[in-house]
This record gives sequence, structure tokens and C-alpha cells, in this order.
Amino acid sequence: MPGRIWHFTRPMIFDRIFLLGLSWRLIALVLALAALIYLAVEPGLHAATLVAWATCVGLISSLWGYVQRTNQELARFVEALTYADFSASFGHKREGFGFEQLGSAMNAAVAKLREERGRAQDTNRTLAALVDEVPIPLLTVDSEGRIELLNKSARRMFSQHKATQLGDMAAYGEGFADDLARAPVGERRTSQIVIDETPQAATLSVSDVRQPRGLPLRLIAVQTIQGELDQVEMNAWRDLVRVLTHEIMNSVTPITSLAKTAAEVIAEADDGSDARIGDARAAIETVARRADGVMHFVQTYRQISRAPPLRRQTIAAAELLAELVRLFQAEFTAVGVDADVSPDHLELYADPDLIAQVVINLLRNAAEASIGHAETPRVALRGHRNRHGRTVIEVEDNGPGVPPDKTAEMFLPFFTTKPTGTGVGLSLARQIVLAHGGSLTYQAAPSGGALFRIVL
Repeated sequence: MPGRIWHFTRPMIFDRIFLLGLSWRLIALVLALAALIYLAVEPGLHAATLVAWATCVGLISSLWGYVQRTNQELARFVEALTYADFSASFGHKREGFGFEQLGSAMNAAVAKLREERGRAQDTNRTLAALVDEVPIPLLTVDSEGRIELLNKSARRMFSQHKATQLGDMAAYGEGFADDLARAPVGERRTSQIVIDETPQAATLSVSDVRQPRGLPLRLIAVQTIQGELDQVEMNAWRDLVRVLTHEIMNSVTPITSLAKTAAEVIAEADDGSDARIGDARAAIETVARRADGVMHFVQTYRQISRAPPLRRQTIAAAELLAELVRLFQAEFTAVGVDADVSPDHLELYADPDLIAQVVINLLRNAAEASIGHAETPRVALRGHRNRHGRTVIEVEDNGPGVPPDKTAEMFLPFFTTKPTGTGVGLSLARQIVLAHGGSLTYQAAPSGGALFRIVL
């Protein structure tokens, strides 16, 4: 309550003092004018008339200055509020006529506004810092298609191409730019974004906010979900393979055992005298062999249903890739290898055995694709660090590449384009990379061959 009394009392004091000063000036002016009129009609009072004139002029000047001083203070106060000049001060001591009370009230109002503005600025800085640290990329699009990246995550994601307009986002995929422009407010839309030449699934969450001038502004959160989708897909395939192999083994195991026993029995009974027994023996032995083949096939696929245990450690990429190149050249002497690691001290944190298995399998696939297709089969093995600080290993060949209609299926279990393939290699490689929290992707190489990229 004391603060409230202070805020209201001072203007009231100024009001009373101001009216008092205005009143006596008006009364004095009226009396001076009356005296001037009286003296003007009386003959011989010229000196008194001049004094009356001077008094009227002085009182008018005093009245004008008195009112003008108030107007100036009010004008300065309004101007300070208009331009947010909270350093201005009003009223001074010993001015009299209540101006010190008016100035104190104005100064108190300015101080209050300065304090509130400071709190608002502190709040804005805190909110800006929080937004900047949000791990989900945030951007805004205004009514004219201008884009602003709001936080570090957005600046990292979209650092490959500088984007200031909505059309600039076409560098990250034509469909992505369209989705940014048309995604409905209040809904989540799935889109595809191309980061470092790698297509990734992403979700867009759009909110509609208003700028201070009332103009519409779209706030968009972009979240990549490719890793989550890959993991869900691999878990689904693992569960499916686990069920299938379990059921197949339960059914085939007794068939295999009985076929082997029957083959042994009929082999003892076949002395060559009866052709029918010989035919039956051949048929039963064929069944036994095929049953063994089915069991081997099922055992091969069972490894897909088991998540590989990881024993991570820091690995010097140059040493690991050099060792893999030596192993590869010992097996494929007719295939040239171009190896490059940049920088020389490049490291990765991974299970060396599992990552080596993935890379050597990719190298073998690349060699088999190049042999018979290119006159001089060659394979490139590269290691580097991408813009986001993650380690990248690439395997490229000059083979025929993967047909465009097969790229969506190439990492699925059981899928293969090789006549003698099992469809396990790429699926297992992808599972190992996903277990490291990375990604394994394919794209057509500039030379027309295949380019596989591991990001860890």
C-alpha cells in the first residue's frame, strides 16, 4: 500500500499546486486587464497605463511559460515512451509550482517501465537460449516465403546449402520443400529430406504463430526418424525370421533324422539285385540331402534373428582399412583398390570385428559386381568425417550398380540378385551398423556403379 499511496499522491499534489499557480496568474491577469482598461479611459495617467500594459504582458508571458513548461514535460514523457528511451529524467528540485512532484511521478513510471523491460529482455534471452539448445531443428517461414533457422540443430542440419527462401530448400529435396510450404498446421507430416546426399525420412510438425505486427508465421519442427524406422523394420524382420526358423526347424528336424535313418537302412538292404530298391535308395538319399540343405539354410538365417553383441573401442580408421585392403587384395588379385583416409588420424568408436565384417563383405560384393562388367574392375574404399562430425566409410565399385526397382528391397532379408546368394549379407551388415547407432545406405555411384555409405 505505501507504494500505491506514493504513486497517486504526487500527481495529486502537482494537480493542486498547478491549479493554484494557474489560478493566481489568471486572477492577476484579469485584475491587470481591468486596471489597464480603467487607466486607458482616465486622462493624464499615461505612466500608470504603461505600467499596466507591462504588467499584463508579463502576466501573459508568465501564464504562457507556466502552461508551456507543463506541455514540454508531458511531450518529453510521451516521446520517451514512444521511442522506449528509459534513460530520460523529468522535473528538477527547486523548480517550484509542483513540477518536482510531476517529474518524480514521471521518473517513477519510467523506472517501472525500465525494470519491466529489463525483465522482459532477460526472459527473452532465456527463451532464446533454450530454443537454441533444443535438439530438434526449428525454423520459421513467413508469408513471403522467407526462412529463418532458429536454433543450432537447424543450422547444423541445413548448413550444406544456405537457405533464406523457401525455394532454397529444394537443395534438400523437391518434395521436402513442397512439404514445408503445404504441411497442415497442427498435424505431423512424414517427408523425405536429403542430407549429405542421403535420403532420410523426417516428420514435420507445424504451428501457426503471429508476429508482433499480426503477420502470420509458420513454426516448423523437423525431426529425422530414419534411424527409428530402420530399427523398427529390422526388429520386425528379426521377429519374423525367428518365428519362421523356429517353425521350420521343428518341422524339418524329424524329417532329416528319419531320412538319414531310412537312407542308412536301405543302403544296408541294397545289394544291387533289385533295381527298385536302388531307386528307393537314391530317392531317400536325395530327401536326406535336401533336408540337410534346408537345415543349413535355416541355420544361416538364424543369425539375422540375433542382435550382435557390441564390444566397442576407439579404432584408427587408417589402420583398420589398410588391413582390410590387404585381406581383400589377397582374395581378389585382379581387382584394383583405391584407398583413402582423410584426415590421417581419423578414428571411429565401434566394434572392430563387426565393422571389419561389414566392410569386407561390401568389398567382396563390389569386386564380384565389377568383375565381368568393367574391363578394369576397380573398387574404392574411403574414410572421412562429415559436416556433423560423424565418421563415414564408403565402398564404391565400377560394376553395373543396383537396378532402380530393386534398391528399396536390397537390405531386406532373403533378397539377393546373385544366383548363389542367400540374401543374408546386406541385411546382416545393416543390422550391425544400426546396432552401432549408425546408418548403411546405397546410392548410384557417379561412374554408374554402386556406392555404399556407412555413417557411424
